[in-house]
Amino acid sequence: MTTAQDPSKTRRRRVLPGGLSTGQRFHLFEWTLVAFAFSIVLVTVLTLFILFKGAWPAIVRYGPAFVVHQYWDPVSEHFGALTYIFGTIVTSALALLFSVGVSICAALYLAEMAPRWLRAPFSFVVELLAAVPSVVYGLWGLLVMAPWLYRYIESPLNSLFPRFPLFGGTPRATSLFTAGVLLAIMISPFITAVSRDVILSASRTLKEGSIGLGATHWEAIWTLILPASSRGIFGAVVLGLGRAMGETMAVTMVVGNTPQIKASLFAPGYTLGSVLVNEFTEASIPIYLSALMELGLLLFAVSVLMNAAARILVGRMAR
Repeated sequence: MTTAQDPSKTRRRRVLPGGLSTGQRFHLFEWTLVAFAFSIVLVTVLTLFILFKGAWPAIVRYGPAFVVHQYWDPVSEHFGALTYIFGTIVTSALALLFSVGVSICAALYLAEMAPRWLRAPFSFVVELLAAVPSVVYGLWGLLVMAPWLYRYIESPLNSLFPRFPLFGGTPRATSLFTAGVLLAIMISPFITAVSRDVILSASRTLKEGSIGLGATHWEAIWTLILPASSRGIFGAVVLGLGRAMGETMAVTMVVGNTPQIKASLFAPGYTLGSVLVNEFTEASIPIYLSALMELGLLLFAVSVLMNAAARILVGRMAR
């Protein structure tokens, strides 16, 4: 004699269309996400491997001297990266100098002070500027911004301070200064958009609580909202710096593309990205191509080290 089983104690597997149960589909979705996550790591490792493999002949031949020498002559097969490292550092530093303060102030205004009817269109314009292709910025910088800077900024400063090293020499429309200003314009919308989102995510509860305790709007912003958002804002600045260091087309059009190291900001220069885009198709001998690959490896390594240092700093700030 069989006894009827209690339906409540019977575990049933819900089978969905396609022959897979709910649990099986969940595990399939989970493993798909894991595969996509590891694919990012795989692409990074493969990129590093390809760069290292291509740069290995130059690494073996020139050693550490490749980083500290500035002589670059494909004919005699003498290569040094110091000139391009110098140009990359100077233009990126100028970009941060001109953009960080303006970007954070703009983000703070959009998040806390702008009226509602103005906040949405301004935020849309900022996000639109962040998505403009770099070649468009380069054309505008070459045809509009570079002549204006030469006429109204570089030439007057050179006339007023002819013996000051940073403003000395012969001003040119295409220079390290022009590239730095253009990079600042390019990364400012990016830093502003990310910083605005960070401030919005941290400001509502803190502002309401502080104002409820008697603080003014400005006191709430200065003493609570900005310190609470500092980690995210710092991360936005680091991401903007990473974009400035890796920018290629726009910088190539306005930096002057002259491999030299001079104290004057108004002198033409060269960056790691610019030399790669200009000379990669001209690399007719293996060691020349390997030297360019080592430049790419240096740019990759600098970006990784910067992000690692930024994470360490953010961790210390959090503690």
